[in-house]
Amino acid sequence: MSAHFKDDKSCRDLRKDEIAEQLLAKIVEGPLAPGEQISERTWAAKFGVAQASIREAINILARDGFVTKQSGRSARVLNLNGEDVVQLYQVRAGLEGMAGYLAATAGANVTALQSIVQKMRDASEARDSEALTDCDLRFHLELCRISGNSHLLNYAQKILHPFFAFVRIRVSVSGEGTSAWGQDVDAHQRIVDLIREGEGELAEHYIKKSMVRFASTARENWIPHDKRSEEQGPPEGRRRRNRSSNRTDE
Repeated sequence: MSAHFKDDKSCRDLRKDEIAEQLLAKIVEGPLAPGEQISERTWAAKFGVAQASIREAINILARDGFVTKQSGRSARVLNLNGEDVVQLYQVRAGLEGMAGYLAATAGANVTALQSIVQKMRDASEARDSEALTDCDLRFHLELCRISGNSHLLNYAQKILHPFFAFVRIRVSVSGEGTSAWGQDVDAHQRIVDLIREGEGELAEHYIKKSMVRFASTARENWIPHDKRSEEQGPPEGRRRRNRSSNRTDE
């Protein structure tokens, strides 16, 4: 009986994970726009499941930063404006600059960090924006982890998970692909090199300087999407144009 209970729980966990992936696809592909309310009743009817299943799936997406939830209010798709992004980069510059300083002065092991940079480069060359975004998140979490400061890592996790969820949504919807990351991958490699060389102050300065450029990349490639969307028409029309453009590039 105990084994049967475990099997049932495993099935339920798998089911809510599957629903979360389907909802995430709706967010990334456009039907659920940034800032839009997620109606449990509506999506339960569309997916043919109970509202409780949608609620559990939303909780998964909230944990990963794709949606926001406030007490007594419906969940909404994460939405950050240009000012939010700039301010988050400012906070990240302070946190991650300190992480670089601590990691370098402590002689931290950068093996995992170096491996992530190579995966970022592979994803960039393969034009796989989803994999590149995921690797980028892993890089910055690992940078904070090897700082050896658990409080710094805790704050970084609270910022980085929703931030990169936002980036993933924007990159997918904008159709910009991975080209904007070209110079930034090299910057990540430089961070690894400085930490490996034990250059704490240089690492901190370089990370802070890089955050300014990363913010500029975001503003130039993803944040203006709202304005462009008004000029280019509805999401489906933009997706058709993006697919046509991708075929031309290939």
